[in-house]
Amino acid sequence: MIELLPMRRRDLRKVMAIEQAVFPEPWSHAIFASELSLRTGRAYRVARLGRETVGYLGLMFQDEEAHVTTVAVAPAHQGRGVGKELMLGAARIARELGARHLSLEVAVGNTRAQTLYRRFGFVPVGVRKRYYQATGEDAYVMWAYDIDSPAYDERLARIAETVR
Repeated sequence: MIELLPMRRRDLRKVMAIEQAVFPEPWSHAIFASELSLRTGRAYRVARLGRETVGYLGLMFQDEEAHVTTVAVAPAHQGRGVGKELMLGAARIARELGARHLSLEVAVGNTRAQTLYRRFGFVPVGVRKRYYQATGEDAYVMWAYDIDSPAYDERLARIAETVR
């Protein structure tokens, strides 16, 4: 069973290993450390399966919006529902902290992630040209609106039922 726990500095070695395996333009240790040092406006979690760190997520809060700053699943655990658990966690945390809307960017070519995000009600609202400097790839800006609504409660409940 996947457990989402607050990310700590001591988690960064494992987080960095996933970050470097997954992203062509990984965040640095200093960026993660800086994000973790912020006392308000951020929420970072690691996904653990037993003692193994299998993924992580980060959220930034501004007014009524929560923005997914980062989300990643260790390559050996992709396709096993970890991403779904992370996004359930992101939505729940965002709601608990008063967000009404959730946003993120995703590479145009990352159709697997886009499919997952659409399950959570995200829709593309724009394109950031050449957003990923290392590859020159564009990113879709996606939003899930009204995550504080009863309809979104039902969506999350249906998704949660499919978790192993």
